[in-house]
Amino acid sequence: MTNYKEKLQKITTFMFDYDGVMTDGALILQHEGQPLRSANVKDGYVLQLAIKLGYRIVVISGGFSKSVENRFGALNITDVFLGVKDKMVVYNEYITKHGIKEDEIIYMGDDIPDYRVMKKVGLPVCPADASQEIKDISAYISDLGGGKGCVRDIIEQVLKVQGKWMTEESFYW
Repeated sequence: MTNYKEKLQKITTFMFDYDGVMTDGALILQHEGQPLRSANVKDGYVLQLAIKLGYRIVVISGGFSKSVENRFGALNITDVFLGVKDKMVVYNEYITKHGIKEDEIIYMGDDIPDYRVMKKVGLPVCPADASQEIKDISAYISDLGGGKGCVRDIIEQVLKVQGKWMTEESFYW
């Protein structure tokens, strides 16, 4: 089997679940019913950097809230699909529309709704606290949990392998 690091050279597109990957999966429920989530600022920094460097960032999530939309807007992430019931449908439509090869894609997921997409992409990866079924199909398991820097971990690895880490663009938010 190919070492996952060898596959990093081909990556052009990062796909992520939101809850449990970009957050720790905890929801604090307000009395109005809107959930509060926390996100990692280091993940945010590297997400916007990857966009500046020409990578596609795609979020496919079953969850939905206005605060999540606002977070992605602030990071200039436009390929955001929230409230998704079948992630395979969104995945197939997206790669067809953009002509992306599956071996160019990393997908980071943490639970069963991510499973089928992760089986299709070139490099399935997950946070340290993902479900066992997701860990079993992942080529790489971050040492970091969801919302604790796992997104930064995998994007930084790609940028380093592709010689795009610590370039002039890195110094400006």
